[in-house]
Amino acid sequence: MRLEEYWGVGPKTRETLVAELGRERAIRAIESGDVRTLSDAGLARGRATRILRRATGGDGMDTLATGDARSAYKELLELAVDHAVTERAADRIRVLTPLTGREAMEDRLDDVLAARDAWDALAAADRQAVLEAYDRYDERDGTERAAVDAALALLEAGVDSGPFAAVADLERETLAEAAEALAALDGTRVREGADEELDRLRTALGAVEDMDANALELIDDLRNDGVRDVGEFREAFEDHLLGETDVTIDRVHEAMPTDAADATDFVGGTLRTLRRDLTEAVDERERAVASELEATLEGAREAVDRAVEAVDEIAFHLSLARFALAYDCTRPSFVEREAPGASTDARGQRPRSGDDGTAAVSVVNARNLTIAAYEEESVQPVTYALGDHGVTSVPKSIEAPPGEERVAVLTGANSGGKTTLLETLCQVVLLATMGLPVPADRAEVTPVDSLVFHRRHASFNAGVLESTLKSIVPPLSADGKTLMLVDEFEAITEPGSAADLLHGLVTLTVDRDALGVFVTHLADDLEPLPPAARVDGIFAEGLDPELELLVDYQPRFGTVGRSTPEFIVSRLVANASDRGERAGFETLGEAVGNEVVQRTLADARWTE
Repeated sequence: MRLEEYWGVGPKTRETLVAELGRERAIRAIESGDVRTLSDAGLARGRATRILRRATGGDGMDTLATGDARSAYKELLELAVDHAVTERAADRIRVLTPLTGREAMEDRLDDVLAARDAWDALAAADRQAVLEAYDRYDERDGTERAAVDAALALLEAGVDSGPFAAVADLERETLAEAAEALAALDGTRVREGADEELDRLRTALGAVEDMDANALELIDDLRNDGVRDVGEFREAFEDHLLGETDVTIDRVHEAMPTDAADATDFVGGTLRTLRRDLTEAVDERERAVASELEATLEGAREAVDRAVEAVDEIAFHLSLARFALAYDCTRPSFVEREAPGASTDARGQRPRSGDDGTAAVSVVNARNLTIAAYEEESVQPVTYALGDHGVTSVPKSIEAPPGEERVAVLTGANSGGKTTLLETLCQVVLLATMGLPVPADRAEVTPVDSLVFHRRHASFNAGVLESTLKSIVPPLSADGKTLMLVDEFEAITEPGSAADLLHGLVTLTVDRDALGVFVTHLADDLEPLPPAARVDGIFAEGLDPELELLVDYQPRFGTVGRSTPEFIVSRLVANASDRGERAGFETLGEAVGNEVVQRTLADARWTE
């Protein structure tokens, strides 16, 4: 395969990769999703990530039909990356894409949830030991030595189920010996501390080299110590060598010349011979020790290779497991379009069916991950459902979602959580289709071919309207399953036309047998809706003692929500800075209902 056949690899990128990696290695890096190798070769990390997403999951990326869907996808990946235990695991998470087959989704869920359960069962001290091992693994750039150390830490922690089972059957003693050998070797060199005799010889050689560099000073020191003749000089030099270098007396005697012309020749000749002899001894000893260490590694090669592979794979699943634990994520159920009477699958799930095919997205107590990650206040969970779902048991304070409507028009108060609900549904569907647990007590998802997510964009011109319609209508008109999540479509055109166009989008969504939620303030203008569509509402309930808006974020099904501007006006009246400003807001209060404004203020004060 030619490099240019990969998405995003043009002539310049090909030249860079071939020059730095060679064609075959570049292809292996792309096929294996190796971000680091491509970025080390000179590609920007973001560009390398985009190339690998398309190379390893191009069909899945096509599911993300709009720019906002792609943005939501990237936001989720970054939240997961925050829990990565190594940089390599972070890179692998960044190139995760939606999957196109239920079996692949289920398999990844199996691995991640098994890792979550195994990790959750560990004692805090064992978790810390594993994380510290992975920190060292990262610091050493994922070397064999770091991988073996991490595998030993996992074995010591007693993790032996799910993806961690990959190290459970490795021989601990063999790995420990390999770890010692790897710690001792630096390429073909033997590190200090690996062998006592080699360290002794190296120390002696270093001392002799220092003496040789300062031979004249040494001669003067010996003479100044009162040496009177050649015999005394020889003895004093010999004593100095034995005391400072840990060289054997026999080696010293063998090194001393018998025909030296003077003290300088005698000392210099002795030290040069000692340097040569010790260098040879060091090299010989190092070769012998290295050979033994390499033999140990050769005997442990299979275990080392398995440890390297397992540690990387475990880091990936462990990172996703920590993400799932951090947000209390659970396994979603997949609802497929199947013919009536479909049999139970291998996991005991039987897809429900309808006359026109089953499709559903439903969540019970779902949490928005973006709010959970970045906001200090607690997240109010929401229960919601579309299509032929199976949500029959919900918290007592919440009504059960209606049965079969595939499309909902969501209305209600400003700052009432309508956009957050869309984002939450988008997050649940994206995570499920990537084979990851979702932030809900229970969830049902029909994997879709097109996810159309459109955030509110306050740009009011014909160009924005045209580009928006061109981004959301074609996926809906194509073959396959589509989920529409559209926020305040009316923000991009005048209200009258917006109502007509939005009604057309709802009707098209119903006609195409798609699922959809449309957030709008124009619900009254959309009547009559098709039978397969309903209206849901979110309601503001008043002001708290700090005059902040109180909102019940849980939608009420089959009910038009209200923006309740009287609560906002009430707050403005209460917070007016002077009498004239207050009078102006009181005039607005009369327009929205002065009695309601006064009652709201009274309720807020009474609560306080």
